[in-house]
Amino acid sequence: MKRHLSHSETFSSQLIEWIRGKSPILIVTHDHPDPDALASSYALRHLFLVKTGQEATIAFGGRIGRGENKEMVKRLEVPTVSIDELDLNDFNVICMVDCQPGTGNNSIPADVKVDLVIDHHALRGETEACRWVDVRPDYGAAASILFEYLVAQDVNIATKLATLLFYAIKSETQSLGRDWTKADREAYLQLVPLSNNRILYDITHPKSPRAYFSYFDSGLKNARIFDDLLVFNLYQVDHPEIVAEIADFLMRTEGVNLVLGIGCYQGEGVLSLRTSTPETRAGVLIRTITADLGTAGGHGMTAGGQIRPMPSSEAGQLELEELLVSRLFEALERELPEPKPLVDL
Repeated sequence: MKRHLSHSETFSSQLIEWIRGKSPILIVTHDHPDPDALASSYALRHLFLVKTGQEATIAFGGRIGRGENKEMVKRLEVPTVSIDELDLNDFNVICMVDCQPGTGNNSIPADVKVDLVIDHHALRGETEACRWVDVRPDYGAAASILFEYLVAQDVNIATKLATLLFYAIKSETQSLGRDWTKADREAYLQLVPLSNNRILYDITHPKSPRAYFSYFDSGLKNARIFDDLLVFNLYQVDHPEIVAEIADFLMRTEGVNLVLGIGCYQGEGVLSLRTSTPETRAGVLIRTITADLGTAGGHGMTAGGQIRPMPSSEAGQLELEELLVSRLFEALERELPEPKPLVDL
């Protein structure tokens, strides 16, 4: 922990001195941001405000659709704007948090210069051209990196910020059950007593519209099991996060060690890969099966991807599903068995 804090102190101190007086500042997350992206962005914004007195704008593409995430933004008052409403030329500094240039999961154009990247996914080639880079693929959550910055800079972590960071680490690592390190655990344990338990309960138990449950119905009906692998297709969805949510849910299926979920959001394919064994290297696996089809990335047990363009018809999407399943078994060097339905209709 001391080694990590030393790096965090050096990096954050140098960054703060460099950014001083360079307003306006933009902080961009990946599209359809999750709690880790939102909390990390808010923490970076708070760091800049406390140490330099400069405000920063948090922006992203897409929307926040998952109930827990909407409740988090509402209850903890995370200020965000749509990147579509901004002229990026108006900003002197552009930061990316929980994502990187060229990954295909954010709305920063390829010709826009990015100054700062803070992420916990594998380092991408485009990122190396940025002025400031702190990429730690061994970390389970970007929020853990930002927590270290705040501690290293002696920035007070009040209840709202603590609750944001704690929930981000909790959700990203499934309560320290997947893809976590000692740094994540240290941050998690230090943030627990600072967090608001009532708000955490409300975030994790949001009310959901009836349409939300139709996706679970569709996922269960379409799910097919290939030995210990489960594949489901939601086809058209109104928010992309639902694919990952159902993938997490179906990982609870007895005898299943890997889940691949597929959906289509506004003409773009959405993939979610989950596994119970880190050795499967979900991030590497999903990049293999999406090669020449889109972009993807992830960690040992979790990964996601985007398919561009996505076939518009259900028949075309089913054909794509079969191609992905075939590539999946080829990558795993296993024979493709006959599938069985998850539930008998």
